Amino acid sequence: MGKAARREARERLKQQRLKEQQKAKRNRVLLVVGAAVVVVALVVAVGYFVVMRDRGGGDVELPPQALQTDGSVVLADSGADAPVLEIYADYQCPACKQFETATGSAIQEMAAAGEVIVHYRPVSIFALRGEPLGSNSLRGGAAARAAADAGKFVEYNDVLFENQPAEGSAGFSPDELKQWGEDIGIDDPAFAERVDAESEVADRFAQDYAPELLEKAQGELGADSISTMPVTDLIAWGDENGVDSSFLDDTYVLEILEATGAVNERYDGENAFAGTPSVYLNGAKMGNEMYSASSLRSAVAEAEPGEPQSTPAEDTDTGADGEGAGGDAGASPSPSTSPSADAKE
Repeated sequence: MGKAARREARERLKQQRLKEQQKAKRNRVLLVVGAAVVVVALVVAVGYFVVMRDRGGGDVELPPQALQTDGSVVLADSGADAPVLEIYADYQCPACKQFETATGSAIQEMAAAGEVIVHYRPVSIFALRGEPLGSNSLRGGAAARAAADAGKFVEYNDVLFENQPAEGSAGFSPDELKQWGEDIGIDDPAFAERVDAESEVADRFAQDYAPELLEKAQGELGADSISTMPVTDLIAWGDENGVDSSFLDDTYVLEILEATGAVNERYDGENAFAGTPSVYLNGAKMGNEMYSASSLRSAVAEAEPGEPQSTPAEDTDTGADGEGAGGDAGASPSPSTSPSADAKE
């Protein structure tokens, strides 16, 4: 074999070895990538399982929903002996939706199992914040109160948070609110009529009344004073100073506003209400653990039995004395020094 032929043979062998090395390298890469994909899939699957276990999944058979005279709703079996979880939320509040998404199912499961008495107290921290926040907040809250008349508050509460309008965007239109009621089985025409009526009141409050009230109050009281006044105190001041609130009489919008003012009086000190969501376990304000279903379950499991601080509406005709589950006093009777209902979430 000549020199040229030997060089060609060596070159062919060199190229063949190079191809074999490249093929082996590709196979190693594919093996590593394939293993990584399997690991990622396992992590995702385990993570999903943990999240669903943490949040709770599937429908549960809810215990009775008892409307209270102040418009709040207690979710518990009759005579339940369990801790009380008191939830203050605004349907326009993004953090409230985060709380509901993280723990709503778990809370309902605990109530269904008799492990906790849930006391829902819708409020409006956005009532005086202008459009569209103010009217969204009040329309949502008043519609939830109307759903409570039909015994569907909890289901409607879930739907409102699922459909919460983006902050700064108009939402919770009367047509939507009525349709959502139909979707969860509310077929009483009184619900739709009430939603329409309350929506008009909410729009009037947010678009006309609140701007007039705030302008007059800022001129005479100053912004600093207004910022520390519960919304109901500001409304009372307006009535004494030529800003008529009588259009609110006997409305669910007023109930939501009164609930917002009442929490400022109910809690003070380290338990003071400072925005939504605010969650109290037997009267003690919870921290960030309320956003974790597993942490919330643990806290409830360690708590002593309690009693809701409100009066069941059905007891008003039987002379309930207002004690225990019928009491309308808060867990903390001291005057509140907490921020006004305008506190940010």
